[in-house]
Amino acid sequence: MIGVIGGSGVYKLTELADSIKLKKVKTSYGEDVDISILTVDEKEIAFISRHSSNHSLPPHMINYRVNIAALKSIGVDKIIATNSVGSLNKDISPGDIAIATNFIDFTKNRPTSFYDDKVVHVDVTEPYCSKINNLISSKFNVKKGVYVCTEGPRFESAAEIRMFEMLGGDMVGMTGLPEAVLAREKEICYSSLCLVSNYAAGISDDKLTIDEVFEIVEIKKEELNSMIYKIIKTIPNEWDCDCLNSLNGAEV
Repeated sequence: MIGVIGGSGVYKLTELADSIKLKKVKTSYGEDVDISILTVDEKEIAFISRHSSNHSLPPHMINYRVNIAALKSIGVDKIIATNSVGSLNKDISPGDIAIATNFIDFTKNRPTSFYDDKVVHVDVTEPYCSKINNLISSKFNVKKGVYVCTEGPRFESAAEIRMFEMLGGDMVGMTGLPEAVLAREKEICYSSLCLVSNYAAGISDDKLTIDEVFEIVEIKKEELNSMIYKIIKTIPNEWDCDCLNSLNGAEV
């Protein structure tokens, strides 16, 4: 099964579905999770709205573990996530869609692992699924870059952005981690479609507001949904990937 985690402005995929049913999933990591099970081109898709359907959850309060655990429990082995980001790189412009190729994690207070009771060192040399990323790159004109994740909910300072640039970051957001790592710990292929809503603090003279995020999402929503639909159609039913065996050699 393919999972889709929708970020800011992506609260449903019903327009893509041939049929839809709602499922409430229990895990051991907190509240029940509402998942929409869609049939798209004879494939089952499990959709979660990361911020909830009315965007009531701020980035630092999202239960990332419960979302990934719930998707895994119903058979998801591939996830396409959407994330709104600011650009640190003038070659990645507002309105562009980019795929994350690596990350730098500046989150502070989030549970970052499923393994609190034993020692597991999962490899994240290449944290995003290269197989899905290569498939996306072969079908679409997307940018690529290193994703910097901050705790939020505030926007980053201009000094922080200068530091992230020096460290090799290309785009910055608040929701990409620990989601990508948790997916790896559950042996799920994970890819992030990053919608660039603005230049980050200090890159341009504009003041940052949440309004521009939603404005860009509204403009690009149809293109983003179409891309997700085409990716779903393109992913073969028979799937083999190293991500599915990521715990091999990780457990002590």
